[in-house]
Amino acid sequence: MKRTHHCAQLTKADLGKTVSLAGWVDSVRDHGGIIFVDLRDREGITQVKFDSALRERAAQLKDESVIAVAGKVEPRPDAMMNKSLPTGEIEVDATELVVHNISDTPPFPLTDAGGDKVNEDLRLTYRYLDLRRPKMRKNLQVRHRATKSVRDYFDAQGFIEVETPALFKSTPEGAREYLVPSRIHPGEFYALSQSPQQFKQILMVAGVEKYFQIARCFRDEDLRADRQMEFTQIDVEASFIDREGIYALFEGMLKQVWKDVLNHDLPTPFPRLAYKDAMNRYGVDKPDTRFAMELVDFSELFKTSGFKVFASTVAAGGSVKAVNAKGLADITQGEIGALEEIAKSLGAKGLAFIKVEAGEWKSPIVKFFTEAEKAELTKRLNVADGDLIFFAAAPWERACAILGRTRLEAAQLLVKRGKLSISATQWNFLWVVDFPLMSYDEERKSYVATHHPFTSPVPEDAALLDSDPKAVRGQHYDVVLNGMELGGGSIRIHQPALQKKIFEDVLKIPADVVESRFGYMLKAFTFGAPPHGGIAFGLDRMVALLCGTTSIRDVIAFPKTQKAQDLMAQSPTPVTAKQLKDLHITTVVPPQ
Repeated sequence: MKRTHHCAQLTKADLGKTVSLAGWVDSVRDHGGIIFVDLRDREGITQVKFDSALRERAAQLKDESVIAVAGKVEPRPDAMMNKSLPTGEIEVDATELVVHNISDTPPFPLTDAGGDKVNEDLRLTYRYLDLRRPKMRKNLQVRHRATKSVRDYFDAQGFIEVETPALFKSTPEGAREYLVPSRIHPGEFYALSQSPQQFKQILMVAGVEKYFQIARCFRDEDLRADRQMEFTQIDVEASFIDREGIYALFEGMLKQVWKDVLNHDLPTPFPRLAYKDAMNRYGVDKPDTRFAMELVDFSELFKTSGFKVFASTVAAGGSVKAVNAKGLADITQGEIGALEEIAKSLGAKGLAFIKVEAGEWKSPIVKFFTEAEKAELTKRLNVADGDLIFFAAAPWERACAILGRTRLEAAQLLVKRGKLSISATQWNFLWVVDFPLMSYDEERKSYVATHHPFTSPVPEDAALLDSDPKAVRGQHYDVVLNGMELGGGSIRIHQPALQKKIFEDVLKIPADVVESRFGYMLKAFTFGAPPHGGIAFGLDRMVALLCGTTSIRDVIAFPKTQKAQDLMAQSPTPVTAKQLKDLHITTVVPPQ
């Protein structure tokens, strides 16, 4: 039986037509001998009536069975119309029924509400059933439309999609890699590509000029809601482009995607925020700007304070910062305890705070404050009755991080109380720029690249590479949406001498190691490398935001769990002794 229509297509305009449909049984209802079946495919639902010799067979159908039917399109009686369905004014009077497969009873309801109530591990074990739910099906459709929009956009901009290898060489100074043993070269390994970074720069040397790829990437990292070991990024590189060109290019892409998928017009250009300003105001380099509650620096005020904790922190070169969680003075002891534990996990000894209730400042530390200090706090934090003020005293970066996380947690507490509204459909894009090119790693006692070692320094800072690398800004940029980093990139180093200097003189990588890992790249640069730059943009994260979900697992067809397992296929698994022998590998499994 050949299907003539899908299950959301028929309307009153089709009355009298003989049609055939195919799909899954959504429900079976017996109305006094007449059997009604809601037939579902990926597009929607059509009601099918069995009141002929077929009704006995139809009565045996079970939900989620796969069938095909043929019959005539008829109007539903007025009392049976369903205005919520596109097909709610018609039904198909079946004259033929083909049963392709009778389904067992599913382990959980395949409705959005029913599926959301069950454990995610159960949903992932039966992922093929989970994907039948309307919400999950819609997520895959949104992903398709978003990906198509991206491809259409870059094609229109003159970019060429080029596939780069998934099997690359190991670069152990980055994130942990997945190693792939070589059978042909015993004792040697490939690594699954963490990023097409080096290949796309080589493509610029090759004269491709405008490259993009919907790239599969792999990192052996601990998983969480916004991170998977296998992920997809929109990877872009262009020659003869500067930062302004990248900003305009990607703002245009995002504007088109939001229009194509949500029919929403994003305002451009996006605001820009320097890294130091982002940290000082929000305590994080990916700020959620949908609500205020900004951090305020009080280091100058407290440098001679009677509260020795604050004064000694400033004397040691640290910072004293505060944030006013307006209206949160009704916080519970349990909530305070949870916030303190979070602060301690970020390196704080505790979390100082002041409650303002009935005109009184309540805190053990208030007795150390002068009236002038209290007046300045009141003025700069706009303190009022019912407020809760949090403090952090630590080295600058740590103080920012502690209060940045506290700010986010306090905002969620205010949302739960109905005192703050944060809309999931308020699209606050921004660029975070002027990151430091280098960070100092205290454990390794050496500089490390903040982004990656191919990032070009801001030209006016390049002279500081020898004397003060930490003061050098990189031509690095992140695009952030509502507290989530969606992508990051940079203008690259294209001069071989400067790239070699970064590797050997700043990062202190031995020359022989540089040659073994990056020699081909440095060699390529000697044959006329154009200035170039690009960005890598998380497709999974973008689609999750478009779908209104906080977990990228909801927009990936077959994701791994937080324990890096595929519960449906039951992987990873041991392999045979012969496979290991062929690969010249011996495994040592640690005791459980």
